[in-house]
Amino acid sequence: MPLLDHFHPPWLKQRPWDSFHAAWANALAEQLNDGVLPPPFVALPLTHQGGRIEIDVATVNGVAGVSGGGTATAVWAPPHPTLESPIDFTNLDVYEVRVQRDDDSPPLVAAIELVSPGNKDRASHRGAFAVKCAGYLQQGVGLVVVDVVTSRSANLHGELLELLGLSSTPNADVPPNLYAAAYRTTGPAEASRLESWWEEVALAAPLPKMPLWIMEEVCVPVDLEAAYSVARKRLVMR
Repeated sequence: MPLLDHFHPPWLKQRPWDSFHAAWANALAEQLNDGVLPPPFVALPLTHQGGRIEIDVATVNGVAGVSGGGTATAVWAPPHPTLESPIDFTNLDVYEVRVQRDDDSPPLVAAIELVSPGNKDRASHRGAFAVKCAGYLQQGVGLVVVDVVTSRSANLHGELLELLGLSSTPNADVPPNLYAAAYRTTGPAEASRLESWWEEVALAAPLPKMPLWIMEEVCVPVDLEAAYSVARKRLVMR
C-alpha cells in the first residue's frame, strides 16, 4: 500500500499518528518473529512516554550465537552500503544511564526506531535522538531508523553523522527529509567502522526493505512495506 501522510488531515484526525505507529511497530515485530529472525532472537515492540516507538531485537536466554535450527531466510545479503567509514568512539560524549537486571534478561542486539514529530521539533530533541542512536552503535547494536514525519523538516540522519564527526566524509550524502536508514558498526572498539544504508521514502510510493544486523555476520530483511500494509488493514485505512 502506498505511504499516506499521517501527520496532516484527514488521517491525522481520523487515525492519530501515534496509534498508527503503535500498530506498525506491532506488525514489524510480528513479521520478524514469524520466521525472519533465527533462534534464539526475538523482537519486542516498545512504546515510550512521549510517543517514541521502537522495536527491540534481543536474544533469548542470553545466547549470542545462532542455533542450528535457524531458518534459511535469516541470512540475507544487503546491497552495498551508501557510506562506509572508520569511526572513533573514544572522543564521543555519550551520556546515558543503563539499568540492567542482574539475571538472565535478554541483551539488546538490534533496534528499529520509528521517528516521531517530537524527535524533530527542536534542537535538544534532535540532539537527544542522535545521541541515543550513537549509543546503540557504540555498543554494536544494529539499527534501522524510519522517518515518515511530514510535519517537521529536520534530518536526523544528518544530525547523527554530524555527532559522529562524519558529515564531511566522502559519500556521506544526506537523504531527503523522509527516508529509511540502516546502520551497523564492525571491528574492535579501537578500529571501528560504520556502515550505513539509506533509501528515500515518498508519499504515495511503496516503502523499502532495509537490512537489520543482529550479529556481525547475520543480517535479516525488514520489509517496511509489508508491515505497513498490515497496520493499515488492521486500522481500516484503505
